[in-house]
Amino acid sequence: MTRAKPALLLMLTAALAVMLLSALCGGTGCFIPSSKPEIFWLLRLPRALSAFAVGGLLALAGALMQLLLRNPLADPYVLGVSGGAATGAMLFSWLAPLSLAAYAMQLGALAGALLATALLFGLARRALMGLTPALSASPSGVRLILTGVMISAGFGALMTLLLSLSPESQLRGMVFWLMGDLDNGALLVPASLVLAATTLWGCFNAAQLNVLAHGDTTAQLLGIAVPRLRAAALLVASLATASAVAMAGAIGFVGLVVPHALRLLFGNDQRLLLPASVLAGGTALALADLLARSVAAPVQLPVGVITALVGVPVFLALLARSR
Repeated sequence: MTRAKPALLLMLTAALAVMLLSALCGGTGCFIPSSKPEIFWLLRLPRALSAFAVGGLLALAGALMQLLLRNPLADPYVLGVSGGAATGAMLFSWLAPLSLAAYAMQLGALAGALLATALLFGLARRALMGLTPALSASPSGVRLILTGVMISAGFGALMTLLLSLSPESQLRGMVFWLMGDLDNGALLVPASLVLAATTLWGCFNAAQLNVLAHGDTTAQLLGIAVPRLRAAALLVASLATASAVAMAGAIGFVGLVVPHALRLLFGNDQRLLLPASVLAGGTALALADLLARSVAAPVQLPVGVITALVGVPVFLALLARSR
């Protein structure tokens, strides 16, 4: 694994570079240096970097949640964290003045993500207390997934209520944002800072997370402060999810498919899995965005539609395998 780590990360970095370069010249309005440089600097480059930041945040959050819950089907979207963040962002931006809408959206997304996480652990406490390495095949694992689905459905109903009460002039933009919108370049710098901070935290604590993956008892016997590590990992996952949702809306299945696929291919070593998830998640969302801009050009599809069309059959296959 030690020898494979640099090679895999180098390969993923090269794939990311190729995909970002393709995103800069793909879709409608391809960059032509001699005639329209503003398309590159104002549209293509911020959008490509936004796709990388959002995809990396979602994949990192998914990897942490799958580790903490010991469930390969856990991710911010399935467990309702993404829905809570989207509901909080909509509510806060709806109530705040127009000049503070961007900051209110970030704060609301964080509050909604934390609320969804608290609800998940409050309602599924018994399931979480009985976690085992084979959780996905146990009744507790099914109960946990069902709890997350119900939380997600509840937040979905709240989002529908907010949409029905929204002014007609804002309705189309809010609906498009909920389906995945990477045009919000104003939040690129904050999202990038959050991505850098959460990735550094994951890499710094990867060794302890590896021990935690073998069970709370083992981690406690080796001197790890399990409650503190769990709380910190949950906070990092919620912060990453909130930043991604505030920037691009509720984009599903990136946090589920990417870390799970990497785990199946390269193992569960968090020293490799966490940075690889960031790189692969950013590459996957950049590819999805390129498809969203190219499939029906000049019409631009929401990127969340592309990730859902790919993620749904993969998720069903994972469910069938967990049986």
